[in-house]
Amino acid sequence: MTGMKVSIVRYISDDPQPGIVECQFEDAYGRRWSFVEKTLVVSPEQLNEHTVYPQPGVTACNIVQQFADATGREVIRINTVESLEGVTQFDVLPESLVELNW
Repeated sequence: MTGMKVSIVRYISDDPQPGIVECQFEDAYGRRWSFVEKTLVVSPEQLNEHTVYPQPGVTACNIVQQFADATGREVIRINTVESLEGVTQFDVLPESLVELNW
């Protein structure tokens, strides 16, 4: 399964359990996106309000398309969790992706 690297930037709430966090990532064009997710979905660590942020995380994604942009860089279009803006497809660089092991 493929995952996209994210930065877990803050703990939001204990409800619902085990808690929810805000995560951010940067797309291939430098735009920063945010989404909210359960802690155990983005990290195997026990995150809570006492954890020092940011923390590294990963969210599952599906590769939709691979292409070269106008400058010749390899870009990968993924489908993943919904951003706070309601977007679910993003163009990212290959180094943003990892194989999920958990």
